[in-house]
Amino acid sequence: MSLEFYKLLHLTGVFMLIFSLGGVIVHAINGGTKQSNKFRKGIMATHGIGLLLILFGGFGLLARLGLVSEFPMWSVAKILIWLTLGGVIGVIYRKPASARSLWFFLIMLAVLAAFLGIYKPV
Repeated sequence: MSLEFYKLLHLTGVFMLIFSLGGVIVHAINGGTKQSNKFRKGIMATHGIGLLLILFGGFGLLARLGLVSEFPMWSVAKILIWLTLGGVIGVIYRKPASARSLWFFLIMLAVLAAFLGIYKPV
């Protein structure tokens, strides 16, 4: 598959992940709980599928760029960000008071991930 296909797949996953986290954060900020979220299953599906698309697309991009054998540090950092974004949805539901600060923290993480992917620093 082409480099462009993996980029599109990766970005589709990023959009799905950001949308799902944003929805949960707004729900928590407005006083909603896990049980009161009527679209919880849809959000969780979007979150999980988005994570899978990010992973599949990201590793596909690494393979197309010929970087799988050397596995650069910027890609390790992106995997750590991916793991953080995967687990943070549980934190939002368990500690809804943290939702406001997580909003800004997750924006910074997403920007950092984009920076790493675009500039590929050492």
